[in-house]
Amino acid sequence: MNPTHRYRQFFDTLLSYGILLFAGVLYAVALKYFVLPSRVVLTGTEGISAALSYYFDSDMLFIVLYLAFQVVLLGFAFAKVSKTFAIRSLVVVLMVTLMLTVLPPLEFASPEPQNERIILVIFGGLLAGWAKAMAFRYRGSTGDEDVLGAYFAVKYLKPVGSIAIIAAVVSTSFGLILDQIKNGSFESVINTLMYTCIYIFISAETLNNFYRKFKLCIVTIITRNAQIVGKAIKTASEHRTFTVQQGVGGHTGETFSMVRTIVTHEELHAMLDAIQEADSKCFYYHYDIEGISRSYYVPPIK
Repeated sequence: MNPTHRYRQFFDTLLSYGILLFAGVLYAVALKYFVLPSRVVLTGTEGISAALSYYFDSDMLFIVLYLAFQVVLLGFAFAKVSKTFAIRSLVVVLMVTLMLTVLPPLEFASPEPQNERIILVIFGGLLAGWAKAMAFRYRGSTGDEDVLGAYFAVKYLKPVGSIAIIAAVVSTSFGLILDQIKNGSFESVINTLMYTCIYIFISAETLNNFYRKFKLCIVTIITRNAQIVGKAIKTASEHRTFTVQQGVGGHTGETFSMVRTIVTHEELHAMLDAIQEADSKCFYYHYDIEGISRSYYVPPIK
């Protein structure tokens, strides 16, 4: 291997792990200072851990349960997703655990409903979603439902944030039952449910908007050089093909070709650059699509 290439590869790997560590710090900040103080029920096993920590008034219980559940889920990631994904997720999880333990207690806002609880929930959801997206973009995760999200997103071609909403059903139900047992107040349960729904929606949408590997779009190119554009599509992404449809301009009466391909949002920028380079005079447009056949190939997270 060329020494320059080896050094660059080493630097890229080092940068990736640095960003994964930062994602862990960011997620821990979101949990410790915004999400847990607002006492919303998180998704998946984190939600179960949070609900039990609220019930027993123990922050340390959340950390212990969080780490224990992640050991099991990362074992699943190692077996079903990839070794690299599991290792990088472990790095993030260990950083989250460390930061939750050592970060000093601070109060940015009072979590009571009549004060700034809604601000805690919204900002915590934004930070958490951003941290999750950052980890995914560098082939890791914050653990928990993100591990299942990585597995089922490839299998069913759904955005990873959608899995969080499904995982939230069980954990939220569990948390609300414990809330009712502890407080004996139906109003408290409904209040917790409302804020929990806001957090889940914001974090999931933030994740989906910043991590677009499983969001798909159709690109249509109007050109007189269909084969050159088609070759550019294949060069930009070896897994993509294209269709060509002949057309006639309504104003000029001249013939042209409409070249169509389906790509992920992650591939879109490079694809458009390649198309523009192949035919600078072409006209193109793209739009999002849903409901694609499962035979469509999306590279797994490795």
